[in-house]
Amino acid sequence: MSDWLWMSAGDLGREIGAGRIGPVELTEAYLDAIDRHPARDRIYSTVTPERARAEARAAEERARGGLRRHALDGVPISWKDLFDSAGTSTEAGTKLLEGRVPDKDAEVLRNATAAGLVCLGKTHMSELAFSGLGLNPMTATPPNVHDERVVPGGSSSGAAASVAFGLAANGVGSDTGGSVRIPSAWNDLVGLKTTAGRVSNAGVVPLAARFDTVGPLSRDVEDCALMLSALEGGPVADLDGATLQGARLAILTTSVFEDIRDAPKTAFEAAVAKLRDAGAEIEEIEAPEVAEAMPMSPILFTSEAYGTWGQLIESAPEAMFAPIRKRFRSGKDFLAADYVAAWQRLEELRSAWQTRVAAFDAVLMPTAPNLPPDASRLMTDDDYYVTENLLALRNTRVGNLMGLCGVTLPTGTPACGLLLSGKPFGEEALLRLAKAAEDALG
Repeated sequence: MSDWLWMSAGDLGREIGAGRIGPVELTEAYLDAIDRHPARDRIYSTVTPERARAEARAAEERARGGLRRHALDGVPISWKDLFDSAGTSTEAGTKLLEGRVPDKDAEVLRNATAAGLVCLGKTHMSELAFSGLGLNPMTATPPNVHDERVVPGGSSSGAAASVAFGLAANGVGSDTGGSVRIPSAWNDLVGLKTTAGRVSNAGVVPLAARFDTVGPLSRDVEDCALMLSALEGGPVADLDGATLQGARLAILTTSVFEDIRDAPKTAFEAAVAKLRDAGAEIEEIEAPEVAEAMPMSPILFTSEAYGTWGQLIESAPEAMFAPIRKRFRSGKDFLAADYVAAWQRLEELRSAWQTRVAAFDAVLMPTAPNLPPDASRLMTDDDYYVTENLLALRNTRVGNLMGLCGVTLPTGTPACGLLLSGKPFGEEALLRLAKAAEDALG
């Protein structure tokens, strides 16, 4: 049974369908692994064994009767602690929401439950999802699968750790500026950032609502496709026969290679060579609209974040980690007129981007230009914290600013991801391309 913990969600679903694995025994294997893991309380904020067992029993009955609802019916997964779950605390990684217990599930959790997925519990995260590092001294900092001394990436830090350490078949997270893709990259997982507005945010604790997205952190591309289906209650993207032959890919050169560290740069170049060898046509592009949009990030992200949370933060500022509090407060002095003007200009820049990349199937870049920073130094060196956090989120933020979907893939170099950005609401086409890229990368 220990082997089950390292299987993909898709493979587990197939084994359940074939009658070789029972959802009850599988769920008990995960619950036991969680209970025995030394970092359990740093990964899971709440474990829900009663719910998990009840859902597993129902899935087992359906499997026996040939009535499975979805390819992942009976597969246990974890949920970032900003998805409302009825009767279970949902505190979004902050003491400001301590004791918050919603009375109904978030819509995506309801959809996944209706599809038969088993909820193992809720995972730790950065405070109110406002950091790409995953460092949270106020509640817990999950471990990085490669090195206990470095951070796991955030804000979906526990979601990544739950999968990377074999404590969930899949993790569900959110991505406002990179919060699915960074922890996925730094823990050698596949992460899907969906297009804003595609997957429901109803019942999800917000950060910046116009940028907030829901997405899975998975073992492979197929799992991302299956999870997207479960989260929105729709069909599964067709990945059969995916190929890079004739695919047109662009390498973005604007902004994303500035101050890049050696390992991510070398890993990216090696990955691109493999994609080329597999038949992809690849060329470099510059995008002045990205260079213009990047400095607009503070007004676009932080003003909305502070507008959403400022009153609560100021009611108990000592309850928040100082660097996170400072980042929220940086949004309080922007004028409403400037915010409106920034959004109007961003829409124009998004249109320019779409025109520029219309002939390409996806745009490539390193997922993060840096490696996971040292956790202890982040606690004592303010400049290091700010520099590494902004650098970590810089490349992924391109996709949020331009309104894109994106998939990060492991490159084979630890903690170095390859990011493929697709067209708005083009998740199915992007996942198909990502599957071919995954095969090429080995």
